[in-house]
Amino acid sequence: MNDNEKLSRTRDHHQAPKKKKHVVRNVILWVVAALVILTGAVSLKAFNNLKGTTNKMYQKVDVSGSRNTASLLAQKKPVSILILGTDTGALGRHYKGRTDTMMIMTLNPKKHQTTLVSIPRDMKVDLADFPQYSPAKINSAYTYGGSKEAIKTVENHFNVPIDYYVLVNMGGLGKAIDDVGGVTVTSPLTFSYGGSSFTEGEAEHMNGKTALNFTRMRHQDPRGDYGRQERQRLVITALMKKSISPSTILNTNFLDSISSQVRTNLTLGDMKKLASYRGATKNVKSLYAQGSNQTLDGIDFQVVSVQERQHISNVVRKSLGLAPSTIDTK
Repeated sequence: MNDNEKLSRTRDHHQAPKKKKHVVRNVILWVVAALVILTGAVSLKAFNNLKGTTNKMYQKVDVSGSRNTASLLAQKKPVSILILGTDTGALGRHYKGRTDTMMIMTLNPKKHQTTLVSIPRDMKVDLADFPQYSPAKINSAYTYGGSKEAIKTVENHFNVPIDYYVLVNMGGLGKAIDDVGGVTVTSPLTFSYGGSSFTEGEAEHMNGKTALNFTRMRHQDPRGDYGRQERQRLVITALMKKSISPSTILNTNFLDSISSQVRTNLTLGDMKKLASYRGATKNVKSLYAQGSNQTLDGIDFQVVSVQERQHISNVVRKSLGLAPSTIDTK
């Protein structure tokens, strides 16, 4: 709870940068890259490699009141995915760390629309199952109760259903990046961090260490943590593009690396069905839950107003084909 880091953001109230649209068009995470491969012809060995990788990544999360996802996918109904990003150690460690990247993504195949809502890491919330630690920053939900607590807290705070989650350990992706021979990323700003230097508008081929330096800087970014999240998505997208080549799918070192750094409740069968949702990325709506600074007992929070929470709730629910519902203001 003693996290007194201050956020510095200069952004529009709701509209995210245009660059994000291109990131989302690639469906953001490596996990979804498998969908591209599964829709085409792949070798038996490649398919078996993918099956083994997705089995390692799978981690079931039971959340009471969850929707019947099997029925939703069978009917090609809109679904929601909570994107979580952490950057401390390795997944499965005793100390989980915090999820400093949190986004609600909805995919609506019939309307050909994707909605992406970024959530401030320091947003003040009441934790669903840990009232003794509330109020708390939303990025600590994962610390106390894992992905299940993060999902429940987001559902409660915005009154929206979360069908799936994808957890990515940014700190552990360095080896995966090295295993595919590095990634090429264009920096959105000029800065130096950790012994690496980057220039705005210039594409640079990065190894694992350089890519992690690129994703970790926050205080020099005029958009603070929001800017860091964008750079994380740029690296993940670049890695995803590399991962969909046949040679990469046959690279067991890469698959072992990626499977140890991603957790999701998406099964291989779910991914196959979600492959038919790719048309949802034709139109992307990006929002950001806007908060204001507040200090409580020496801890800095981002407080998202009731009106803003209701707005976000309405947008997400509409994208899922659900009627508006009043959020809980207790």
